[in-house]
Amino acid sequence: MSDSFQDALPGLADIVGDKHVIPSGPDHEPYVVDWRGRYHGRAIAVVKPASTAEVASIVKYCAARQLAIVPQGGNTGMCGAATPDDRAGNVVIRLDRLRAVRDVSPLANTITVEAGCILAEVQNAARSVDRYFPLSLGAEGSCQIGGNISTNAGGTAVLRYGPTRDLVLGLEVVLPDGRVFNGLRALRKDNTGYALKQLFIGAEGTLGIVTAAVLKLFAPPRSFALALLKLQGVEQALEIMQRLRGTVGDRLGSLEIMSRSQIEAIAQTVPHVTIPFELTTPWYLIVELTDTLAGVDLDEPLATVLAAAMEAGLAEDVIFASNLAQAKAIWVVRHSVSEGNKRSGYVVSHDSVVPLERQAAFVTNVEARIKAAVPHARVVMHGHIGDGNIHVIALIDRARCQDGAATAALVAEINEIVDDETAAQGGAISAEHGIGITNCGRLARVTNPLDIELMRDIKRLLDPNGLINPGKIFSAGGARR
Repeated sequence: MSDSFQDALPGLADIVGDKHVIPSGPDHEPYVVDWRGRYHGRAIAVVKPASTAEVASIVKYCAARQLAIVPQGGNTGMCGAATPDDRAGNVVIRLDRLRAVRDVSPLANTITVEAGCILAEVQNAARSVDRYFPLSLGAEGSCQIGGNISTNAGGTAVLRYGPTRDLVLGLEVVLPDGRVFNGLRALRKDNTGYALKQLFIGAEGTLGIVTAAVLKLFAPPRSFALALLKLQGVEQALEIMQRLRGTVGDRLGSLEIMSRSQIEAIAQTVPHVTIPFELTTPWYLIVELTDTLAGVDLDEPLATVLAAAMEAGLAEDVIFASNLAQAKAIWVVRHSVSEGNKRSGYVVSHDSVVPLERQAAFVTNVEARIKAAVPHARVVMHGHIGDGNIHVIALIDRARCQDGAATAALVAEINEIVDDETAAQGGAISAEHGIGITNCGRLARVTNPLDIELMRDIKRLLDPNGLINPGKIFSAGGARR
């Protein structure tokens, strides 16, 4: 560490206290390596503020010394957006200590929480007043709500409740110069100029640091019905979805699809997960109905629709969950996809979203093209078929990935196939994972140049020196052309 950087540490300690500044060293690994172990950065310090005021003071202090700032929540993202790069002078601002639930209002159906709250804690706080926060994903026991907001997380409830963007009423954000944007309002209607909060949702910490949020709550689901269907193809899943929407409407809470190869990857590598059904078809569809009224019989309408689907040859078999334990066992499989893939090889992951009616063509074409170009790749898929977001993953034997340059070329080839097919179907390369480090080049390649120019203009306006989360979304120095 250079003397100039060493000199910065006492000032950071003056703001948060000595024990909340972790200097560069062996204790940094959880903060400078991403969840998948793909990116290894460095930082002169990891700083853990306990309040918005402390975050603002750290940002002002770093800006005055031209130190780059990397906001970090649970560091559970898929694209390295919360991981520092390897430049000298990075400061990681870890938000674990901003963990307060500031307010819960059953009347307004809102909850106000600080950015370091674990997603599961937000869900539990809502449950304590008989309300429901619907954002749900595999990392909900460790991811933080500030990170969920900064990546516009999706999850398994988007079909009914929308992504994180739709769940945010107000935000508090520390800007790159240390000023605090106080948009922490619980208003359902507000037409007073630009919707500034939207700039920070999905911006991956490149425009400011989210420190608190007002979130929407809902009546909790009290009646459930869940079934797993065995299918020959995605076309059948889309037809079943259309029938369900016409019959049960908004009671259709989740619709999740997995390829047989995806479930096999979990079965082979995640020993604590039991697959509670036989693998006899290429595709598996989870259908869940919910209702906020207790005692509503959802099994009957679900059984009626699915019986008609079976009669029409749309499904090979249907397995109904007769109790919550059986439903949970099925959901455990779905929530184990990331862990299973990580254990199965070098993961080349994609987050494409295409129009609903184009999903079958997308899946068929992209799998055929990857297998033709990279025969040794194992292609697995899972995703949120109800909102057009099927994740295409190529798993590569790690023994083939010892040479960095050759691996990068292989990844680029697979990415180009997926991106070109996504564009051909009228889609976008990221539905919920974001851009981070992983997808900077892909974003530049496939995105309309005017879109990139406008994003850079906003970045330059708020962060002219490019000090907040550099190297994410844009290449390093993304505030400049």
